[in-house]
Amino acid sequence: MHLEILVEDQSGKKMLEILVPKIIDPKNTFRVISYKGSGRIPENLKSTSDPKKRILLERLPKLIRGYGNTFKDYPKGYSAAVIMVCDLDKRTLSDFLKELLEVLDHCNPKPETRFCIAIEEGEAWLLGDLNAVRLAYPNAKDDVLNSYINDSICGTWEKLADAVYPGGHEKLKPLGFQTVGAEKSKWAENISPYVDVEKIKSKSFGFFRKKIMELV
Repeated sequence: MHLEILVEDQSGKKMLEILVPKIIDPKNTFRVISYKGSGRIPENLKSTSDPKKRILLERLPKLIRGYGNTFKDYPKGYSAAVIMVCDLDKRTLSDFLKELLEVLDHCNPKPETRFCIAIEEGEAWLLGDLNAVRLAYPNAKDDVLNSYINDSICGTWEKLADAVYPGGHEKLKPLGFQTVGAEKSKWAENISPYVDVEKIKSKSFGFFRKKIMELV
């Protein structure tokens, strides 16, 4: 089985490039492709945005159709699937999943596809293993980590920043989007090697892991 995993940012790519090999057997292959934000699914499922901007949900209808056409030509006995990983942010989960399934329903042929939503943000999957956070950052603030409720809508990346970044999110956020993104990537690189994928308490990660295991 080959997995094409689409993620909305570079930190998600760095995290999953480390975590996915902990889930799948080496005989399976995968590729993580990052975009530059999630955006929104275009009206009538026809993207009008500049492809060079690489906004995941804007490109999704075209991407899924492309995979459908590509996968149908694979030789017999070779299986492939698309997994889209996206933050829930402030969306309603049921409505968002409905939109995503509509994208898939409009594809012919349909590629094998799974939609996995990080609740609230990808950092929830790192915070799902607090031991991994502490191993990567021995000086992390225990009071902040212990106050985190898994998959809660609480400003997840800010919570992780408050635990591990000097001055917390109030010091980091004013430095701008690029600096925040660079820090998120650093957290992913530093924490993910310590993560035990069988013990992550995030239910949204558990769903992601379950779907991958079903596929492979």
